[in-house]
Amino acid sequence: MARDALSRRAQSETEPALDAVLDALDDDDCRVIIEHLEEPMTAAELSDATDIPSSTMYRKLDLLSEAALVDEGTEVRPDGHHASVYVTDFETVEVSLDDERSLTVDVERPSDRDADERLSAMWQEVRRET
Repeated sequence: MARDALSRRAQSETEPALDAVLDALDDDDCRVIIEHLEEPMTAAELSDATDIPSSTMYRKLDLLSEAALVDEGTEVRPDGHHASVYVTDFETVEVSLDDERSLTVDVERPSDRDADERLSAMWQEVRRET
């Protein structure tokens, strides 16, 4: 199961599902969240900043994560109460028509994302799936 999660995340980083991306970008709340994610924020901070209720916020963050448009990290706190923080994980999204007349999606990732960050993101996905 962990290997499947790792494979799904690796695939979603290169080729997210068209439906997932379009569903997330078609959602008003998801677009508001993206607009507010100029820096890493917790779900509670996002909820306060956007007036989106916490219960809705988590569903929208899941929708954005499934579309590989946001990434979840961990903010390590000295008191031991660590928090999940979210960041946008794309620079551009391009929907195009391929040679077979099918729609495709290409998500361009930030160029400053290094291998350690990608590995960390994959392991977080593995832990979430187990």
